[in-house]
Amino acid sequence: MSSTRANELELSALGKKVEYKQDYAPEVLESFTNKHPDNDYWVRFHCPEFTSLCPITGQPDFATLYIDYIPGERMVESKSLKLYLFSFRSHGAFHEDCVNIIMKDLIKLMDPKYIEVLGDFTPRGGISILPYANYGRPGTKFEELAKQRLFNHPSPR
Repeated sequence: MSSTRANELELSALGKKVEYKQDYAPEVLESFTNKHPDNDYWVRFHCPEFTSLCPITGQPDFATLYIDYIPGERMVESKSLKLYLFSFRSHGAFHEDCVNIIMKDLIKLMDPKYIEVLGDFTPRGGISILPYANYGRPGTKFEELAKQRLFNHPSPR
């Protein structure tokens, strides 16, 4: 069996009709084997239509999310990521919580060498919030990268 076909067997959402979850659903996330685990390279997801709910008012919050990571042995499958992010649409969580929850769920899923998540939330009440969270695998050069990027964290503006 080819390695491409073996990777396809690991995935259940790709290429199939799926149900959109109406509340936070980390169980929809899927990963597949990284074909180049010895290479250090960046993967970026640009998600311009992220939506969650304010846990106090129930009002919708809109953001562009940037998810950047350096994969280890596993990678997140993009359709499952889309379904996962969609599951926040009816979920009440503060902006900072969303960013940290997403990062932690992706760490649990794929154990990346490095990951960072930045949320560029649209203004409500005249204030924009841009929470940023990152992680570098402990005991590696990526732990140091996480410290450096946190103290000099990037902003899309």
